[in-house]
Amino acid sequence: MASDLLSIAVSGARAARGALDVTAQNIANASSDGYVRRSLRIEEVAASGGAGRVGDISLSGARIAEIRRNADSFLQGEVRRTSGDLARANTELKGLRNMESALEQSGVFTSIVEFEASLQQLAGNPVDPSRRAAVVAEAETLASKLNITASSFDAVGEGLRFEAEAQVSETNVIGGELARVNLRLTRAGAGSSDRAALLDQRDLLLEQLSEITSIATTFEKDGTVAVSLGTNPPRSFVQGGSSSTLTSATAADGTLSFAVNGETMTPGSGSLAGASLALSELASVRTRLDTLAAGIADTVNNAQAAGVTLDGAQGQPIFAGNSAGSLRVVMDEGRGLATAPAGAAAGSRDDANLTALRQSLAALDPAQQLSGMLFDVSSKVAGRNVTQGALQTIASSARISLEEQSGVDLDTEAANLIRFQQAFQASGRAMQTASDIFDTLLGIGR
Repeated sequence: MASDLLSIAVSGARAARGALDVTAQNIANASSDGYVRRSLRIEEVAASGGAGRVGDISLSGARIAEIRRNADSFLQGEVRRTSGDLARANTELKGLRNMESALEQSGVFTSIVEFEASLQQLAGNPVDPSRRAAVVAEAETLASKLNITASSFDAVGEGLRFEAEAQVSETNVIGGELARVNLRLTRAGAGSSDRAALLDQRDLLLEQLSEITSIATTFEKDGTVAVSLGTNPPRSFVQGGSSSTLTSATAADGTLSFAVNGETMTPGSGSLAGASLALSELASVRTRLDTLAAGIADTVNNAQAAGVTLDGAQGQPIFAGNSAGSLRVVMDEGRGLATAPAGAAAGSRDDANLTALRQSLAALDPAQQLSGMLFDVSSKVAGRNVTQGALQTIASSARISLEEQSGVDLDTEAANLIRFQQAFQASGRAMQTASDIFDTLLGIGR
């Protein structure tokens, strides 16, 4: 009887010690990213015996059947989905804000207005050298401001592409890690602590991957996962112990495209999708800015060609270049301004050609074009701000729900610590009692 009680108490002490270890692990990792709360499943060992041991209760007791992870696959999927949508919105919004700043702070609008104002002042005295010099100076300022805006747009694009390429590299690293986790999961014992740690690592890697691009997952019974990237259609990325390679390519307009092992991949969500959207918008706005710069150059140069200078010679171009980045002033001095109409004598005060230039610029209305450009970008920023705020709330709610289900509650763990400690002490007392009984029986036999 004493030996039976001793074996039962030993099994209880082992189970309690295992529960204490798991509880301590929960407490130690309460703030660890990706950690999912563990719990033990302890089952009763009850057997009537075997051959020659019918009714032998020494086979009874308790044992640790499984270390469970309190994970909810649905909530984890929601966190991955909402995190990807939020990452896309954050990246796109960042790019749009940088574009907005580039337009607002460049001073192009002010330069356009001042260039037109200098032409108006010249109309008051078309032969005044200082007023002519002021027109050339304002033209140089306008070209410089357009150059600065183009450079700022280039910097925005380079920043977005640099971050996207870093994310592509990180995706390939995560893919390799997931493949290694899959291999280790196939060798991990069911219900073991090692398996639980590997599953934590797997889920954390999937969450990190979902913040870069949309993913589709297929989980096997052994815990391994197959991962596909992107949408329409998804491209296989991780399969068993092998992973594919994600690459990016930059088009002539600065936009990005992605491929998995050479097959085109559309990110769908995540930071790569946000970068793609921002770069597409940047390419559109840059085209409008280049069109504006080319329009100003063509309008002014055409008017110059239709008139004559102070020397009576045909007017020559003021601007060269056909984009915001390449625009520059090629006129050296104000005497070259063709304010008079063709056929006018040298030194003519006739400003008919200057009037035609001002009318052409008024019809082009570059200031209004730039205002429309800035308004469109600002409207998109305002709209994306609303979207980003909503997605942030949704993502936070999904994460809170997951943490409530699978996170560590220190109060609960503290209570479990006391409970399992008492269970361990109770098993120890049972072993002491069994020892006392055995000693008593030995004393009787003497």
